[in-house]
Amino acid sequence: MVVFNRMAVIGVGLIGGSLARILREKGAVKEVVGIGRGEENLKRGVELGVLDRYTTDAGEGVAGADLVFVATPVCSIPKVVAEIAPFLAPGCIVTDGGSVKEFVVEACEPLMPEGTFFVGGHPIAGTEHSGVEASFSTLYQGKRCIVTPTARTDAAALDKVVELWKIAGSSVPLMDPVQHDRVVAAISHLPHMVAYSLVNAVDGYDRFGGDLLSFSAGGFRDFTRIASSDPVMWRDIALTNRDAILEMMDFFSGYLETLRGLVSKGDGEGLRTFFLNSKEKRDAIL
Repeated sequence: MVVFNRMAVIGVGLIGGSLARILREKGAVKEVVGIGRGEENLKRGVELGVLDRYTTDAGEGVAGADLVFVATPVCSIPKVVAEIAPFLAPGCIVTDGGSVKEFVVEACEPLMPEGTFFVGGHPIAGTEHSGVEASFSTLYQGKRCIVTPTARTDAAALDKVVELWKIAGSSVPLMDPVQHDRVVAAISHLPHMVAYSLVNAVDGYDRFGGDLLSFSAGGFRDFTRIASSDPVMWRDIALTNRDAILEMMDFFSGYLETLRGLVSKGDGEGLRTFFLNSKEKRDAIL
């Protein structure tokens, strides 16, 4: 098993905190240093046993680390890597948990000093909660973490990143960054866009007056749970994976138009077939 002497986590929330927890539990890391701007959150990380120590100085925090995990909103990842690059120790591996990979990998790979390595990654796991208090060691158990090597990726660094996610309990498919972004636009980014839109639509629909959201029950709450996710994180995802998201939104709109047509025509058999097809596909992934 790969063991890192010092892991620096930049952005100690649900994603970064959960990875730190499981690697500590498995004995895959000897020391965890938390880095961030919110000192109260970092202090809480130490109190919870997620971190050994913390600092608000990124350069100080990554000094001597052989693994750096960047768990910040997507747009800030290249800025963070540029900031820490001069302080990285030889042999250090920097990886991330961002939900968009082409933007991140293209920006970060050229920033790495000679003898240090960047490997893009995206754990497909999460909840609508944030902060170190929301982290838990089994977040990645049974999930997938897509790792996105390129022609520039160091083979040994790639192997270590793959192994650390396997230690966390994830399966680890390898994928081209562009392919990754198209896949997650469909299975993650589009659902979030729809959930946010649905909440805003119901909130803004005032034909009957009153607060419609106050009448929401199980179905609406379950469907829109992910609309409670971090708005800054999802703003960055929408901006950096714009083309793939727009393509999926246009494709999805076609299905809404089909459904609208069936409802408009009163086509009962067409509606049953439409719903049955969805039910069978949904049931198959449970």
